[in-house]
Amino acid sequence: MKELNTVQLLIITILIITATSLISINSREVDSTIITIEKGMSLNSVSKLLLDENIIVDKNIFKIKAILRGLESKVPTGKFLIEGKVSDAILFDLIFKKGPIKLKLTIPEGLQSQQLFENINLLLNKNYDFDAYFKSEEILVANNINATSLEGYLHPETYYFYHDSSPEDIITILLNEFWKKFDKTLQDRANQLGFTVHEVVTLASIIEGEAMLSSERKTISSVYHNRLRINMKLQADPTIQYIIPGPPKTLSNRDLRIKSDYNTYQNYGLPPGPINNPGIESIKAALFPEKTDYIFFVAQGDGSHAFSTNEKDHEAAKRIYKINKRKNK
Repeated sequence: MKELNTVQLLIITILIITATSLISINSREVDSTIITIEKGMSLNSVSKLLLDENIIVDKNIFKIKAILRGLESKVPTGKFLIEGKVSDAILFDLIFKKGPIKLKLTIPEGLQSQQLFENINLLLNKNYDFDAYFKSEEILVANNINATSLEGYLHPETYYFYHDSSPEDIITILLNEFWKKFDKTLQDRANQLGFTVHEVVTLASIIEGEAMLSSERKTISSVYHNRLRINMKLQADPTIQYIIPGPPKTLSNRDLRIKSDYNTYQNYGLPPGPINNPGIESIKAALFPEKTDYIFFVAQGDGSHAFSTNEKDHEAAKRIYKINKRKNK
């Protein structure tokens, strides 16, 4: 075998050094960093972004490697978490293969839809107009919801959204979760009670608005079931809060006289629809009420309620509450 001359050895050495540099120059330790690749950004823009965030050292080397891998036209969008020991190969895998991270959003029980939409926009840093979808007949029909809006059906749960998730995608995820929880077993139970799904969700939303303690949900439900059975007005304060703008407040006699289909102090039966988005525990409470003779309850100021079977005991419970309230001032 012919021996390599000095010039050839030098060329090979330079090539090895260059190749090693190309492999290692962008390898570094990175503190936890989230980068956002917006729609329409080019490979050059992404390379500059990574350089500006001190994730790579040389954007041209990163670009060349990406082009050689055929990634120039495959730039994704979204938020990407980058941390720890990072090389170009790791970045290519993280950004172009694994894809963007999802953002966590926990929707609490009893949240009204408008506040829910505000929370989503805040999380995603968007300004989506959800109103067009909220009362969309097409969406309601497609999701088998016999109502005039999505209020009550945007199920509270912990979700993970991409930063560029569309309003349609988000609403579909929430509605799918509702039907996942309100399964055939619960639907059969509603039929057994003679309730529609919409009536169950409406009652559940009132229970959600009243119950501070989870242990009281089914007892509160029993009061409303008993009142509905004897055709007694529900007189549910949360339905009044629903028609008053702003945060919850102490209700006045004037508030109780507001003319509205949602005023359960003025109208018999359930209101036209849910007043918030109830959780599964309130839905189950609406379907499986505790067996009681209670037809009254009053808050005790500590989250609990005093339940009564007659008006005399109810008035006594109210007096006790007022006395305790004055003592605690």
